[in-house]
Amino acid sequence: MTRNRFSLFAATAMLAMALVGCNSDNKSASNASGGGTSNGSAPNFEPGFDTTKPDPNMIPLGLVASQNGELRPWGVDSVNGALLAVKEFNDAGGVNGKKVQLLIGDSASKAEQGKTAAEKLMSDGVIGLLGEVASGITAQMALAAKDKGIPVVAIGATRVDLTDISNRVFRVCYTDDFQGPVMAKFAYEELGLRNVALMTDKKQPYSTGLSNSFRNYFKKLGGTVVDEQFYESGQTQFNGQLTNLKAKNPDGVFLSGYFNEVGPIVRQASDAGINAKYMGGDGWDSSEILTSGGKAILGSYFCNHYNNEETRPEVKEFLDKWKAAFGGVPATTMGALAYDAAKLACESLKKAPAATADALNAAISETVDFPGVSGSITLKGMNGNPPKRALVVRLAESGQVFEKAYEVGDLKK
Repeated sequence: MTRNRFSLFAATAMLAMALVGCNSDNKSASNASGGGTSNGSAPNFEPGFDTTKPDPNMIPLGLVASQNGELRPWGVDSVNGALLAVKEFNDAGGVNGKKVQLLIGDSASKAEQGKTAAEKLMSDGVIGLLGEVASGITAQMALAAKDKGIPVVAIGATRVDLTDISNRVFRVCYTDDFQGPVMAKFAYEELGLRNVALMTDKKQPYSTGLSNSFRNYFKKLGGTVVDEQFYESGQTQFNGQLTNLKAKNPDGVFLSGYFNEVGPIVRQASDAGINAKYMGGDGWDSSEILTSGGKAILGSYFCNHYNNEETRPEVKEFLDKWKAAFGGVPATTMGALAYDAAKLACESLKKAPAATADALNAAISETVDFPGVSGSITLKGMNGNPPKRALVVRLAESGQVFEKAYEVGDLKK
């Protein structure tokens, strides 16, 4: 069934309202990206295009996002961030007066459905794809796009080997071989931890890769990994793993999975009497973790790409635009990353000699110092992986509290 512009926005608003509604109080609903919430109101603009049916008079880009399923918080912000960027680009004149159309597909938080959504968008004629956040979904998109020669700009997928799939895969975020060491350095030098355990989601390539990068750097610094326990996405009880972990008496636990399981794990660990500092990666980025983790998750740390409380002028300008369009602020960091991905793709079209996949790919690959909301983005000569700084944040009742920023060069010292 084809949805018109109004029904798309209504659905997006309902999704955002559902996200906020999952929280029991305003403090728990506080934005995991910096202390506020998107209020779920319908956007105060129309994009000027249908997001489901290609318009031959426009330049088509595609977005794959988790509009349904367990990763929906990221999908809602991805859709809104990308729509905001494309609307802004078109209002400024587009490409020589020709406007960009954003066609949107739903991965439903599943890798195979993400691949199907990408294939549908490519059959509709898109010359570039944006998305996804989950690395497993993004990998399937990239494999499908490789056969068609379509460039992919990942929003928040951090798994290291994604850009090895083809020379047409890029991202606007850092990678796990950076955020793992960042958290290891923070654990060892700032928290003073020496004996750390890992909990890894063995169904998620993101999680296994992030655990490995943390382990290797923590050991390099002189720390000891005393144990590693495994679980699977969708699991709700972790008694066996936590019993084994408690016997090793770690002073810290690094949980490399997604917010869906991390909250319950930390709550159950606290109930089991495990006294440790909890840490993780950007997969923690959702306000839902404050509800599922409860008081036990407060005081934990994780790595993120962006924070709504940053004082950089780019952040303030972005948040003013977001508030005018949607009310509140992005509920996750994916709002900013999706905005950056869409804007980078659109601006690359200006540099491309033609509105084709080949020309767009070449233009994206030449990106140097693109002024993203999440930080400067350089892709030229980087195999699709921009060197990006990372933030360590602490979870509090008010949301994320900034602790420390790490530049790429900080890990070389």
